[in-house]
Amino acid sequence: MTLLSKSDQEAVAAAINEVERQTDAELVTVLTARSDNYSYIPLVWAGILALLVPGIGNYFGNWFSADILLLVQWGSFVVLSLLFRIPGINTRLIPQQVRYWRASNLARRQFLEQNLHHTDGATGMLIFVSEAERYVEILVDEGIARVLDNAVWEGIVADFTARVREGETRQGFLDCVAACGTMLKEHLPATHERNELPNHLVILP
Repeated sequence: MTLLSKSDQEAVAAAINEVERQTDAELVTVLTARSDNYSYIPLVWAGILALLVPGIGNYFGNWFSADILLLVQWGSFVVLSLLFRIPGINTRLIPQQVRYWRASNLARRQFLEQNLHHTDGATGMLIFVSEAERYVEILVDEGIARVLDNAVWEGIVADFTARVREGETRQGFLDCVAACGTMLKEHLPATHERNELPNHLVILP
């Protein structure tokens, strides 16, 4: 998973600057490679398969003695645990609901950690992306929610999510910031010059 280069980050920052010159909203963009390491899920799958597959095979085929069966199960657990740690396999083992829940939870934590709930007029907006989960979310404070229903962001999020799936995260950010800017300029135009929060793209380790 490749996060954005320095030039990509600068392009996103420039797009945010342009929008914030024309609206009272404060935009913060956050990008993370993944929202959790999900270390427990591969172990759960490895444990289930290591118990069931050799056991079922031995039940119908009577291949092993009790001692050998136990060794096969232990060995299967170790091999599967290592195999399931490979990122491409690991991601496929995680239920979508779990992946989206973890990403959504991280987005909400970032909204608070980036101080978006302390902006003047409650006009903070977070654009959050988690690449491994193919997850995009837009969160806004009450000052924006009063003038724009959350439903207006659904199409923007859907388009951005499609970009992330295609590996076009940079263009997704630029399109999303521009689309959000169009809505914000119309419903929350700039009334005074300010810049309360950093405009650079926040990349989580």
